[in-house]
Parts: sequence; structure tokens; C-alpha cells
Amino acid sequence: MNLIKPLKIGVTGVRGIVGETFTPELVVGFAQAFGTYLDRGRVLMCRDTRASGPMVSAAVAAGLLAAGCEVIDLGVAPTPSLQLAAKWLEADGGIAITGGHNPSAWNALKFVRRDGVYLNTMEAEELLDVFHQGEFAKATWDEIQTGIQNRDGLQYHLRHLSNAFDVDAVRKRRLKVAIDCCNGACSLLIPHWLKALDCEVVSINDDPNAPFPHQPEPTQETMSQLSAVVKASRADIGFAFDADGERLGIVTDLGQALSEELTLAVATHIRLSDKPGAVVTNISTSSAVEKIAARHNSTVIRTAVGQAHISEAMIEHDATLGGEGSGGVVVPELQLTHDSAAAVGLILEGLARRGERISGIAEQLPQLVMLKHNLPVEPNRLYSVLQNFRDTVERERLNYDPTDGVKVNFPDVWVHVRASNTESLVRIIAEAEGAKQAKDILNWTLDRLKI
Repeated sequence: MNLIKPLKIGVTGVRGIVGETFTPELVVGFAQAFGTYLDRGRVLMCRDTRASGPMVSAAVAAGLLAAGCEVIDLGVAPTPSLQLAAKWLEADGGIAITGGHNPSAWNALKFVRRDGVYLNTMEAEELLDVFHQGEFAKATWDEIQTGIQNRDGLQYHLRHLSNAFDVDAVRKRRLKVAIDCCNGACSLLIPHWLKALDCEVVSINDDPNAPFPHQPEPTQETMSQLSAVVKASRADIGFAFDADGERLGIVTDLGQALSEELTLAVATHIRLSDKPGAVVTNISTSSAVEKIAARHNSTVIRTAVGQAHISEAMIEHDATLGGEGSGGVVVPELQLTHDSAAAVGLILEGLARRGERISGIAEQLPQLVMLKHNLPVEPNRLYSVLQNFRDTVERERLNYDPTDGVKVNFPDVWVHVRASNTESLVRIIAEAEGAKQAKDILNWTLDRLKI
């Protein structure tokens, strides 16, 4: 049995393998449920570039129209473009059709509020209740909207990006930037954003009509091609993107692919140098963020994993920056959601103003070792496995944080065990100051997980 294939329905939306569990019937039902949850209204939709996108878009549009919604289609566009456009187009909500970092066979629906932020846990549970009850709003034949509007969210996104950063400073630096858009939705946004900054752009995998050349997730493994391009072209920096523009990976001018955990660390280093304040991240993200914040008399607020938690905590604490160890960065001057284009703007602005090289910044970051391990588990056993681990930790009288799964804290070492929001996996993340310590705590955890 392939344990990562079952349908995932939860507070982060619904996702699955197209042609297996992720069917047109399911998509229509969720779109109808969302239209019912919003009491009809105006709904935006966009999609990434995966082959199933047109089919899923048609099903989403059908469900929304059937529920009596007014539908505005932004076409192929990064999810952050839809989120930013929500206020501009006075939408009541939005549906981003994207499998994000999942492989090509996957697709998903992500649900957005009128303020552009993902549904929080309570709102998502309400939507799931509507879906499971199956009592959807049904527009009569003479109430159904007779067409779908099409709008360009990319130009709006570009205008707001230009207003959020010191464009003149970046232009003066004349940076050479290599990019790998993974043939995803950023292929239509990032090259234009960099050209607006007068950067010399060296681009690979920027054809939205081509398949993903590798896993659409900016990790050190997937950035090997970009690293080679940075070195060959002598670029000042390289950026890698996921399928829908939420996650960002960085390659230094020396061709070193940084861990996705260091994207937020780099952004924190740059932002707090200019604007100290609260930084919001989840409890799985590297403690390098705390170490950087301490240098600037700033604080770090930890939340459960998930963008909605980050967004709401940033509002509550008036945070100067937010993000997660997946490569997501939130720049509040633009919007309160992960936006890789905004992260690019922040980093290039920092390089231009400070006259530094990204390799120099990377050397200043705390040197920690993080290990990530995924354990496939049958969906019906996920939470019993976690509960058993929690019981073991309590029996051993260890200090732990139950915010999201179980995070066990030791001096200079921690390990976090939680259920994935997107796949049928138990995720284990361990971090320490040395490789042996990190490996030891990972093995300690595996010994106590009863799978």
C-alpha cells in the first residue's frame, strides 16, 4: 500500500491524487460547499501549471456557479497573487487550485477569506461541516451567473511589489539573478518582477506549458541545477520557487544551495537589521530565528504549523516579519501571507542597501544541524501513533510543547513530532548544534515511536 496517496481533507483544504481520490465530483462538491459557506457572493479562483489544472478549474467554476456565486478567474497565477487581489476585487473569498510542493499527480483546493488569508481552524471546520452535511445552496436556472469574468492579478501584484520595496536601491546595484521557476505559476511573475528591478535575469524552467523538471519544492536536492547555473553565470544570487509561489529557496553567489530552513533566517537577518520587532514562525522552524532575533533585541512568537496561524499571530502581535521553515516568508508591508515574490524583494533590497553578498550573510547565520524524517502511516493510525509518543514522553517526565503534535525540548537540542497537514505522514524534525546530537535525538525519537 502506498501510504501517501489517500485523500487529505482537513483545515488546510483538500488534496489528493488526480484520477484516484481527487475527482471532479469531489471538487464540484467542495466548490458548492464553499459557495454555500460564503452565502454565495464573489469568489476568485486561480491555478498553478500542473496538467490537471484546467479540469479542476472547470469543476470549481461549475460548483461555484451552481451555488449562485459570481466567479472571477485569474487564470494561471501564483496563489499570493490571488490572495493580494481579494481586497482589490472586493471578493468574499477565493479558491487556489494548486498542489503546491506536491508532485505533478497531486492537486488541491486551498480556501481563502475576503482579507486574502487562508481560513483559520474554526472557519475551515465550519466549511468541512457544510461539505459533509451535503446541503448546498442551489441557484435556480434564472439566478445562475451567465459567465465567468477574467482579470489579471499579476499586474496588480507587480504594482504592489514595486511600492513595498526600495526599488531605486536595487536598480542601482544591478544584480545578476538566476531563477528556477520549476515551470510553475511564478514563471509568469518573477521574471517581470526582476526586470522591473533592473536585474540581469538568468532563467531556467520558466515555461508554464512544460511539466515540472523536478519536485516542485525548493530544497537543497532540487536546487542542484540552479546551483550550477549560478556558478556558470557568476550570478549574485539564485532563487528557486515552488509550483504556486509560496516557497522560496536560495542559492548563494558561491553556488551553495541553502536549506529551505535558512530562507526565513536570511529574511530575518535582513529585516531586523533595519526594523527590529516581533517575528512569527511555527514551532517546527529552526531556532536560528531566535538566535538572530536576540542579536537585534527582538522577539519570536511560535505558533502551530500552517499559514493561517502565522497570519493571525502577525496581526495580533503587529509583527515585522513572519514565515515558516518550508521557505515561506511573510512581508506584512505587502500582505499577511507567504509570498515568494515579496521575499525576493526583501532579500534583494537588503543586499542592495547593505552592499553585502548573500554568501557573506549566510556565513553570519547560526550554524545548526537540522534533520527531517518522514514516516508513512495509515491515515486511521496517525493520531494514535502521536498519542502513544506523547504518553511515552509524559512517562519519562520530559519537557514538551503540545502546541502542534509533540515538541520535546532538551538543552541545546529539540525534536518535533507531528502529523502532516498535507500527506499521510508523521513528520519528525530534530535540531542540534552538532550532527551527532541531531542524529542521536532523531534515533531516540524513532525508538519511541510505535509504528
